[in-house]
Amino acid sequence: MTAQPSPTDRTRGTLWLSLGALLLGLFLAALDQTIVATALPTIVSDLGGLDHLSWVVTAYLLASTAGTPLWGKLGDQYGRKTLFQTAVVIFLIGSALCGLARNMPELIGFRFLQGLGGGGLIVLSMAIVGDLVPPRERGRYQGLFGSVFGATSVLGPLLGGLFVDHLNWRWVFYINLPVGAVALFVIAGAMHIPVRRQPHVIDYAGTFLIAGVASCLVVIASLGGTTWAWGSAQIAVLAVLAAAGLAAFLVVERRAAEPVLPLTLFRGRTFALCCAIAFVIGFAMFGGMTYLPTFLQVVHGISPTLSGVHLLPMVLGLLLTSTLSGQLISHTGRWKLYPVLGTAVTTVGLLLLHTLDETSGNLEMSVCFAVFGMGIGLVLQVLVLAVQNAVRYEDLGVATSGVTFFRSIGAAFGVAVFGTIFTGRLEDNLTGALRGVDLPPGVTVDSLLHDPRGVAGLPGPVRDRVLTSYSDAITDVFLYAVPVVLVAHLLAWLLREDRLRGSVRAPDASETVPPNPVVRSSGDECARALSVLGTRAGRRDLYVRIAERSDTDLLPAACWLLLRIRHFGSAEPALLADRAAIPLEVISPAARQLEERGLAIRDGLLLFATPAGDEMAARLAAAREETLAALLGDWWGPDRPRDLTELVRDLSTELSGTDADWPRRPA
Repeated sequence: MTAQPSPTDRTRGTLWLSLGALLLGLFLAALDQTIVATALPTIVSDLGGLDHLSWVVTAYLLASTAGTPLWGKLGDQYGRKTLFQTAVVIFLIGSALCGLARNMPELIGFRFLQGLGGGGLIVLSMAIVGDLVPPRERGRYQGLFGSVFGATSVLGPLLGGLFVDHLNWRWVFYINLPVGAVALFVIAGAMHIPVRRQPHVIDYAGTFLIAGVASCLVVIASLGGTTWAWGSAQIAVLAVLAAAGLAAFLVVERRAAEPVLPLTLFRGRTFALCCAIAFVIGFAMFGGMTYLPTFLQVVHGISPTLSGVHLLPMVLGLLLTSTLSGQLISHTGRWKLYPVLGTAVTTVGLLLLHTLDETSGNLEMSVCFAVFGMGIGLVLQVLVLAVQNAVRYEDLGVATSGVTFFRSIGAAFGVAVFGTIFTGRLEDNLTGALRGVDLPPGVTVDSLLHDPRGVAGLPGPVRDRVLTSYSDAITDVFLYAVPVVLVAHLLAWLLREDRLRGSVRAPDASETVPPNPVVRSSGDECARALSVLGTRAGRRDLYVRIAERSDTDLLPAACWLLLRIRHFGSAEPALLADRAAIPLEVISPAARQLEERGLAIRDGLLLFATPAGDEMAARLAAAREETLAALLGDWWGPDRPRDLTELVRDLSTELSGTDADWPRRPA
């Protein structure tokens, strides 16, 4: 197995080029989850098929979700660079075909292809960070990737509106081509990562079955009661297929060597409850985000660009409470309050959205959007965190992706269900409102269902009736979601607030803002959690704990310096202040304290440990491993896996420094 290189093994420029290409790929995949929303009304007007509007979003979500487990394990087996390039190519082909789509069925099919590539971009870009940088630095770089998700949540609706207003809706997809080509070129030339073959028994059958069951349920929710009657043969066949697929999935997962979703996880109360809550939150979040642009553009006549601006309060509210709740949890260690409060606020937000109509002002709409977003943000952080805190180390990676998998399925299901409710309510409303009304030539209920542009050309009184029909149909959708979110609220009360492990901290935005599961191994998840030790504040806090555990009142910097002397044989404080980026005013008192207490002696510019210093350093080294182990809680048991032992050893070494050529104590 090839050893993992550190950033010192390559130039900083090459590293940042590689990371930049990964960020571009991730940006495109995350952007395509949100950029389409504001363009949907225009796309429907051009291609027709308002009753299939939800499938433009659902197809992407289903494909990216279903393919996620495969991308992660195939990357382990065949090399992530090659797989990432493959994902980029699939995504770009899908994007080009979406831009060329001539009708709604074609667009939906091409969005599915695009989603397959997009899922790979998200999973592999996050995994490749672990190949490029060591564990202690991962938090800093993964923070960049998390910020990309936050940025796309804001930029997606805005860019979608700008392209529709000033170019054409097809540029929502064409814009991916030049950006993706640049990413592909840079990856081919600049990215050099080790190919670490990790043989897997890939659960193809389980992946196919869970995707098939989800697809059947989404089709039933989307077409039942509209395109097909609930008692029709098509619905019956799909229901039987879903039930048979679920039964087969349960059998396959019990026998699979590496199941895509281990059934034993559901024996844990916290995991089962969090998956159920995640499903509902995904349901409400994406169901609402998909139909709000239609409400703004059709009912209020707002341009696509400005509809993106109007949605900013919702996105900013989500990001604000998501970040704030994560910080509060990290400081207090208490987390159960947030899913209880978040589901309640989300319910209030849905009720407020239901009150909106064609006469609502901008301030009223902004407040309603913000409350809805704030409620969702309060829940997103906590579900991942609670699950990570409740499972064994061996299940850490799969449990984390399992929760986000259920949120993704909930998102696809929610968009489909909301679409069915909207289409059914709109047809009923238009039929009732226009009964006995003389309509202009060529305008019928069916034409208004398929092309919202026809509303603008209607006579005043008729247009008002149609706008009211659209408004009521969309806002009724939010009312139907209220009982579902109330169920999640009741489930949140059943969560058991276990004490947080020291290594469990607020997850990054890649696990909260987007709907896609980001599959990482248990080792990757643990490295992400412990990467906080790479920050200056994290290191200082660690050495405070080490000093307390060693029963010494040495300064944190003095503990670090003495351990470094033990590791390298000597240390030069003045050079360390420059090389280790530690201020001279911090390291000088530390060196002076070691000398005054007889723990170190000076020989010219170098400090060497005395026998008493060697003894203290040994105590500190033992305390450092014990402190790292304490952060891991019961994951650090007698039968702990090898990769966890290696992670702690690597972190311990990196915390001493990485310079291997320091002068040793003279003989």
